[in-house]
Amino acid sequence: MKKIAVIFFYFGVFVFTSCKVDPKIIEPLPTDNLVEVIPEGWPNPVYSFSVNTISEDKFVLGRALFYDPILSVDSTVSCGSCHQQFSAFAHADHNFSHGIYDRLGTRNAPGLFNLNWLPLFMHDGGINHIEVQPLGPITNTLEMGADINPVIAKLQASSKYKNLFKKAFGTDVVNSQNMLRAMAQFMGLIYSYNSKYDLFKRHENNVQLSDAELRGYNLFLTNCNSCHKEPLFSDFAFRNNGISVNIYLKDTGRAHITGLPQDRYKFKTPSLRNIAKTAPYMHDGRFNTLQECLDHYANVKPNLINLDPLLQNNGLPLSAQDKQDIIAFLYTLTDYKFLADRRFADPN
Repeated sequence: MKKIAVIFFYFGVFVFTSCKVDPKIIEPLPTDNLVEVIPEGWPNPVYSFSVNTISEDKFVLGRALFYDPILSVDSTVSCGSCHQQFSAFAHADHNFSHGIYDRLGTRNAPGLFNLNWLPLFMHDGGINHIEVQPLGPITNTLEMGADINPVIAKLQASSKYKNLFKKAFGTDVVNSQNMLRAMAQFMGLIYSYNSKYDLFKRHENNVQLSDAELRGYNLFLTNCNSCHKEPLFSDFAFRNNGISVNIYLKDTGRAHITGLPQDRYKFKTPSLRNIAKTAPYMHDGRFNTLQECLDHYANVKPNLINLDPLLQNNGLPLSAQDKQDIIAFLYTLTDYKFLADRRFADPN
């Protein structure tokens, strides 16, 4: 019996050791081809990398910070929690994102791409520079709820981050300027300019629009391009697009920043690039589909406070077929190369 027990013991050890799970191997993400891009026909960006010069080490640091919940007060929420690459760095299927302690925000998380062209950030334009934009969500009590000084202290106490800051900036002393410049470099290099629409406009690879897409494009130019101007598909102006005021949020939009009555219920025009991937829509995520959005624009109620003049005549004259054609065109704005670019993926 003793001999049998010994045999079973060694058999158990063999089974246990042979069934151990292999350690997770994280393949290094690529960081090649990091250059400033201004596609042909595009305006010059608002932000350039003339001071915050591009380097692989800064990009790697910025990417690590973007995806690390260490920036939140309880180390549970990262920028990447609410800005997911597969949905063009919006928050898929969420009207409002969940912050620390499962708190709900009050606005829909927009997609993040081509940020160097933005003169103002957030739905109300409350932040005016990409290098300070992360401070908004980091310090917002409904999002990450942190104070910058404890965040810097946590990073300074991390051997990982001391090493990353040393590589990026030549010093392992962590400060907010270098933290924010690294994040601006990562976010600023998230470009999207290779959709079917872009290939068609650049006459690349013999890409053509279908009949429906081409009809939709022409309808778009007639009805939508005044606000969603090519090639960025936004004029970045603040407008009241005629949606009713959410009685629970009572969000005054741009007036929240300026205090001006004429800015009440105006919000920044979003880019329509990758729009098929960024549902739900509007600043409060009230519409789940592009069909709902176009149904709204075809039936805008006049005489709303500060309603945009372009919508005063009961909205846009769109038939059911017009809407389907415009939606077909909007799908051509999806940049699948950008959505799958592993340089922007979570390094963890």
